[in-house]
Amino acid sequence: MSTAAKTSAHPNSPPPGVVVPESREESASVLVRRWRKFKSMKRGWYSFLILLSLYALSLLNPLLINQRALIVSHQGELRFPAVTEWFTDRLYAAKDLGQRAIGECNYRKLKEQYDAAGGDDWVLLAPYPFGPNESLMEELEGRPPHPPQQGHWLGTDDRGRDVFARLAYGFRISISFALLVVFLDYLIGVAAGATLGFFGGRVDFYGQRLVEIWAAIPFLYTVIIIESTLKPGLFMLAVLLALFGWVGISYYMRGEFYREKAKDYVAAAIAQGESRMSIMFTHILPNSLTPIISFAPFAIVGSITALVSLDFLGFGLQPPTPSWGELVNQGKQNIQDWHLVTFPLAALFATLMLVVFIGEAVREAFDPKTYSRLR
Repeated sequence: MSTAAKTSAHPNSPPPGVVVPESREESASVLVRRWRKFKSMKRGWYSFLILLSLYALSLLNPLLINQRALIVSHQGELRFPAVTEWFTDRLYAAKDLGQRAIGECNYRKLKEQYDAAGGDDWVLLAPYPFGPNESLMEELEGRPPHPPQQGHWLGTDDRGRDVFARLAYGFRISISFALLVVFLDYLIGVAAGATLGFFGGRVDFYGQRLVEIWAAIPFLYTVIIIESTLKPGLFMLAVLLALFGWVGISYYMRGEFYREKAKDYVAAAIAQGESRMSIMFTHILPNSLTPIISFAPFAIVGSITALVSLDFLGFGLQPPTPSWGELVNQGKQNIQDWHLVTFPLAALFATLMLVVFIGEAVREAFDPKTYSRLR
């Protein structure tokens, strides 16, 4: 090598014949790079961990927050009331466990009875031994709602039910409802938008007119009519919201399919003789998901808000289902009881903020720019 070539070489260049491996970032897949970018947004990443942990705990609510005991040992026989009720809806009568009462056993009083007797019988209660639909008016002095006190962290509502228990169960219902609605929205919206965008022509023209007619149906009036006749449960209400929420997703997918089907890889798939279904869902769909994935956390926010609003107006879940909207309505009706106003609104605000932070991080992860104003 000449002297001029040596001096012109970069000082950090490797010696001749040495192969430099690609960097970890360059060799990683697009999905892995997006996941790393999502984790680098600390606010969204920590919000994701917090929300995921809280939701996982809420799935165990029957074992953590329940007026029914986890284990009862009576006359040498073990019973598991909370687990039994969770899976079979069977309730133990008070007389079956040696309690002198009529109806279902009160396990808190049963524990006091066993402790006072000093025998071999014992009761293991849940960590928070109060249920979401259990009335405590006979155990607490005064008229409900009761303010926060020892044993009842957030007080009781206007029917004497524990507010913390109802908020915890309401959180599980709200998140589960939102996830179900978003899943159904995306299932219908992706299928409709992909069909319109891929086939185009008359299929798109007449399909768009049908979508516009469906979108013009007043959602609230429809919910009121169905509510007054069918009294929908959680799943039916989720289906009802999904039937009106897929329209926006279809617009996103239609535009993405129009953009992607004009690219060379689609022409190559057509030239290879692949079927239309294969081209739509194997080639085009994976490259069209970025907008709707970025939109998903905000769709969850909208679904939670919709459920709270319907429950607040009285057109949502049927009582006595634990509901944040019903607690917010109680706060409006009992504005002088600060705990009924503060705690439900604080829980709703914190949950929505966590989801919004996650949405910002997801949107940043799918942003092709290395840096944005969020960083």
